[in-house]
Amino acid sequence: MLLELIVVSVIAASTPLLLAAAGELVTERAGVLNLGVEGMMIMGAACGFAGAYFTDSTLLGALCGIAAGAALAAMFAALTLGLAVNQVATRLALTIIGIGISGLIGAGFVGERITPAPHLALPGLSALPFVGSVLFGQDAFVYCSVLLILAIRWFLYRTRPGLVLRAVGDNHASAHALGYPVLRIRLLAVLFGGGCAGLAGAYLSLAYTPFFTAGMTAGRGWIALALVVFASWRPLRLVAGAYLFGAVTILQLHAQGAGMGITPQLMAALPYLATILVLVAISGTRRMAGSTAPASLGVPFVPDR
Repeated sequence: MLLELIVVSVIAASTPLLLAAAGELVTERAGVLNLGVEGMMIMGAACGFAGAYFTDSTLLGALCGIAAGAALAAMFAALTLGLAVNQVATRLALTIIGIGISGLIGAGFVGERITPAPHLALPGLSALPFVGSVLFGQDAFVYCSVLLILAIRWFLYRTRPGLVLRAVGDNHASAHALGYPVLRIRLLAVLFGGGCAGLAGAYLSLAYTPFFTAGMTAGRGWIALALVVFASWRPLRLVAGAYLFGAVTILQLHAQGAGMGITPQLMAALPYLATILVLVAISGTRRMAGSTAPASLGVPFVPDR
């Protein structure tokens, strides 16, 4: 029984990381480094909760979260793709804007509660010991995260548009010379990544904790960025990394509850340590032979006039 509860908790903690990291993986595969995932997640959490609160629909709430994340990503794209502004510098503004607007939107919903996202209930299967709750008793967000990873893997490695997207990320100049619309492809990838981050934030306020509070993402956006590097920009490795980070998160909570010396200050510092590791890893992978990092990652593309 205890093992079952732990596994279910790990899955719940891993799902927002997997959703956000999946979108960021596609964005970075296209050669765009969007470090504003945290801001898009908190926007998705606020708008997702607001949408579900007024419509009494988890689906509409999730769509509101996706739209909010994509809207913030469109702002990022306008600056970095349209004006060729530095991508790392822009992410700071994106995160600040996301946190500020989400706080304004969610101010009126603090303390309110909604019906959490329903869990799957299959007669005969969901009642099975252990397997029933783990495999057949999750909410739709969990299954969506797994299907999303499988779809991304199929898209990147089994379709021509996926090949083109990877080519843009590896060498945007050559892709442009071949006639591919680099900026349009990157724009679509950025919007997709923003939508996934918004969905991850909506999961937090609609299913994980069915209420909204400022800062409820708690650095998960930074961890999602670290996961992409941890997974070497490969979708299936992303699943292992997300569930590993989710398990570590649950173990940290248990260790803190047991008084094992893990302070709240250390917990709060972990996302920022993960960010430092991301930046170091990105700079280091460019020097590593055989690195799977997109060669044009973070490099602005300015088409010939």
